[in-house]
Amino acid sequence: MAEGKVETLSRLAQWRIDNFAASTYKRSDPFKIGIWNWHLSIEKNRYLYIRLFPEPSRLSKEQLPPPFARFMLRVSTTGTNRRPHISPDKEPATSPSYPLPPLSQLNFIDNSVLTIFNMLCCMYNFVAVHVAVYERLLRTSDDFVWPIDSCLQGRFIIDVEFLDLKIYTPHGGEGKSIWPNDMILQSLATQSTLQCLSRMLDESIHADVTINTADGSVQAHKAILSATSPVFHSMFLHDLREKESSIIDIEDMSTESCKALLSYLYGAIKQEDFWKHRLALLGAANKYDIVDLKNACEESLLEDINSGNVLERLQEAWLYQLNKLKKGCLMYLFDFGKIYEVREEINNFFRQADRDLMLEMFQEVLTVWKPA
Repeated sequence: MAEGKVETLSRLAQWRIDNFAASTYKRSDPFKIGIWNWHLSIEKNRYLYIRLFPEPSRLSKEQLPPPFARFMLRVSTTGTNRRPHISPDKEPATSPSYPLPPLSQLNFIDNSVLTIFNMLCCMYNFVAVHVAVYERLLRTSDDFVWPIDSCLQGRFIIDVEFLDLKIYTPHGGEGKSIWPNDMILQSLATQSTLQCLSRMLDESIHADVTINTADGSVQAHKAILSATSPVFHSMFLHDLREKESSIIDIEDMSTESCKALLSYLYGAIKQEDFWKHRLALLGAANKYDIVDLKNACEESLLEDINSGNVLERLQEAWLYQLNKLKKGCLMYLFDFGKIYEVREEINNFFRQADRDLMLEMFQEVLTVWKPA
């Protein structure tokens, strides 16, 4: 086994160090317990210092809140003397480099448990050197430093058992334990549900409504449409034509765009389909009051504004009251000076644009070009 590798099982981690005699510092490879990657390190100074710390996130999107951990740490070594040596009752003198934690921060294991543990250690030819339970917030490698007043050399083992891991809340209140791991369970349940919904759509399983589009028709389910759109819900709740006939006419959408809309509502849309049909999806989201889809379309349209589409995007933003998109387009044109790149198109745009939109554009010009 590689020197830095940590074996893990459930909430347990074990680092076997074969030879520390010639070293003053070692750090383990990262190992995962819960939702965090962890490291162990050992350092030889006046004492032997053991550290446990989470691996820092490199990318902002991957950043996790720091863990509040309750864990048991054990150091054991091989040897013929099987009389256990537990952490001393009084603290050793502090090292100038690393102050020792006060005993009030250490919660030692119950004596009866220790007795059983030491018997097991003897059976497997290991001697327990130190065993302790800690509970603290871990952000960096300086948050937990365990000094051991013992000269360990050669081969020994560091075991960590995580008794609980909580997500730290910076504004107070008790942190939420990650066990049972609701995130993994919910992820699996969500994935399974989305697969079932996708099959229902693709195979028209018990479909009970037909949607007529500009160039064809598709099958869907009243329950799904009603749950995702208050407009569809109202159609099937009241005595309207759609309720009686189980037919919805969406003649301002193509069949392909309508399939993209349904794929979104059923949780099965692909990124390329979303980007291809996002303008049609935006119109449908506005028409059928699908707020999350409307927001997703606005964010997407903001991502690739250029001189070839900015006027069209501005018009869409005005039509559907997308303030963030409208502000982005006006900034693109005036703050970044891209208005000069669309001089040929701007005349035609002004002939068709809403008067209030033109007034807002003029006000933006005054704001950008006002004298210092």
